[in-house]
Amino acid sequence: MPTSADVARLAGVSRATVSYVLNNTSAVRISEPTRLRVHEAAKELGYVPHAAARSLRAGHSRMVLMPTPNVPVGPLYSRFLSELQWALGRLDYTVVQYGRVGLTGDEAARAWAELRPVAVLAPGARELGPEGVAVLKRSGARAVVTFGPAQVDGAHAMLMDQREVGRSAGTHLARPGRRRIGVVIPEESGLDEFARPRADGVRESAEGLGATVVELPLAYEESAAARLAGRWRSLGLDAVFAYNDEYAMLLMRALQDEGVRVPDETAVVGADDLMLGRLLRPRLSTVRIELPSGQELAELVDRVVRDPGTAPLVRELLGANVVRRESS
Repeated sequence: MPTSADVARLAGVSRATVSYVLNNTSAVRISEPTRLRVHEAAKELGYVPHAAARSLRAGHSRMVLMPTPNVPVGPLYSRFLSELQWALGRLDYTVVQYGRVGLTGDEAARAWAELRPVAVLAPGARELGPEGVAVLKRSGARAVVTFGPAQVDGAHAMLMDQREVGRSAGTHLARPGRRRIGVVIPEESGLDEFARPRADGVRESAEGLGATVVELPLAYEESAAARLAGRWRSLGLDAVFAYNDEYAMLLMRALQDEGVRVPDETAVVGADDLMLGRLLRPRLSTVRIELPSGQELAELVDRVVRDPGTAPLVRELLGANVVRRESS
């Protein structure tokens, strides 16, 4: 196994210089030709720095741990999380995704703490309590950040209020006069923490405008959508918010197969603004969800790591606005 001493000999520099270059140390000025020689020598020898030794020297790791979401996430959130990971990598953090099958709450926090991350970013971690945050901090985590609908004591909170998605859709449908609005509640496991607040948001806005809201449990299956469409007219619905674009496309196809005219008999609205929804006929109306850039959040994490005494920050992440197309 090649060592830093081997790299130093091949590059004609000291071991300290190798360390400064490969650890991106900004406190010491190293000329660009020297940096290039060190990187070329490391590449030729197949040398990579030892993460544990690096952590000991720095007093903390550069690992940012991201537990995998315990709910299915669509393209929008996948893209956001990928951008965040890329931006953290550019800031010289190593992002590690942690599969947490069978782990919940403080038990999960103790498992994460064993890896000694410098930061933990837990999307959708409603179950992470104050004790779990304390365990992570005692293990050396300088930043614990949760993504979800509520703040956890001791953690920085990136709030994502899904009710705003539903409120936007409800207002869009009820304001022009739709008076009996269906709301799809996915039966897919794990989606409740998104679906229930969105349904509450529709009810809040639509009922305030004089409409009635009816919940529609629906599995993500063509047969389930066909059964719902078969009794559509008996439900007397003139509009539907279908949770997201995928469910909206599933249901709209079933309604059209049943002869229900969209939007004349029933207006249909999804969420996430997927490209495929623009290719349908009629084109799908949707709620476009606005998320901040991954770069912005990565820089926030870096600031907190550098100054772990920062008081818990609360940031509203999610904005929502309706894109009206032909289906409504």
